[in-house]
Amino acid sequence: MPASHKQVVTSSKLPTARGPYSPAIRVGDLLFVSGYGPIDPTTDQVVKTDFATQVRLTLENLKTLLEEAGGSLENVVKTTVYLSDMDNFAAFNEIYATYFPNDPPARTTIQAARLPLDIDVEIDCIAYTP
Repeated sequence: MPASHKQVVTSSKLPTARGPYSPAIRVGDLLFVSGYGPIDPTTDQVVKTDFATQVRLTLENLKTLLEEAGGSLENVVKTTVYLSDMDNFAAFNEIYATYFPNDPPARTTIQAARLPLDIDVEIDCIAYTP
């Protein structure tokens, strides 16, 4: 694939990347979004409060990136969710459903032994953004 077909998508409204990766890559009408966690974009600090707050902040970060790319959460076709503790699965689903109330995307959810920065949730996604 020629490099001209690959476009890096980023935003000053989001936390800075914590490693050598792009926040998102657009290829044609598809947007591949890196994993986001509960990092406050105004302070660039990890938020380690209650689980519900971490989930909401993570989903807000994804929402912001999608909007910066010209899309929305409605454009998401697939998410992968990493939880530090599967005992939080029901609480996660309750919050997730408020962000994807209609026709939710395909999803995989797994428990990860340890997430970067010792966060409790990380989500990546693929969106169709024509």
